[in-house]
Amino acid sequence: MAVDIEWLRRIRAGERRAIARAITAVENDPARAQMLREAVAPHVGRAHVVGITGPAGAGKSTLVNALVGELLVRGHTIAVVAVDPSSPFTGGAVLGDRIRMAEHQANERVFIRSLAARGHAGGLSRATAPVIDVLDAAGFDLILVETVGAGQSDVAIASLARTRIVVYPPGLGDEVQALKAGMLEIADILVVNKADLPGADRTARDLLAMPVRRGGNKPPVLKTVSTTGEGIAKLADAIGMHGVAAERIA
Repeated sequence: MAVDIEWLRRIRAGERRAIARAITAVENDPARAQMLREAVAPHVGRAHVVGITGPAGAGKSTLVNALVGELLVRGHTIAVVAVDPSSPFTGGAVLGDRIRMAEHQANERVFIRSLAARGHAGGLSRATAPVIDVLDAAGFDLILVETVGAGQSDVAIASLARTRIVVYPPGLGDEVQALKAGMLEIADILVVNKADLPGADRTARDLLAMPVRRGGNKPPVLKTVSTTGEGIAKLADAIGMHGVAAERIA
């Protein structure tokens, strides 16, 4: 059964109910997910997909919330895909549609959706890629994908995002030496969040001192305080600059 043409038209027009319905179908029906991907395929590739990953406790959700506010000021249309741990009872996303981002939910230029990881490896959900395609076809120019709290081997976001941001909390200390593989290698931008806490300056220095990854450039290291907005404008600048450079290379 093919995807309804009227449904596809409504997705392309950015109608929120049609988009939400498509995402629900993608999450719950692998066959329908494949049909949707094929239907929207001619309309994808325009969005700048930004992956935001890092260990639990780094403040990724608060950072994304602050970043959405800054990007709105700059005139962007933004979709947020937040991958959350799964409920052991329902299998759904534990944090729902992210209470921290509720202030942006009513904005017509923002669409926020949580996906349950459902045991999928890599810090993402099985549905993440097709959901990105739906949001891309719907015309959002920036798609922010926040992974579930990730370990060093959870780097699936690398294959989906044009710009990969890795967020760390302050006070890593000797743990920095263990970051030479995995998440650190995929980073295009490194962020020390909660930079008002002790240890932030040392963590930033240690990350700056890390060797350049093989075949690439050393990523910038930025400090942010998501609760106050400190450093968020510089992060938005860095995302824009990297997106332009990556598009040029592609």
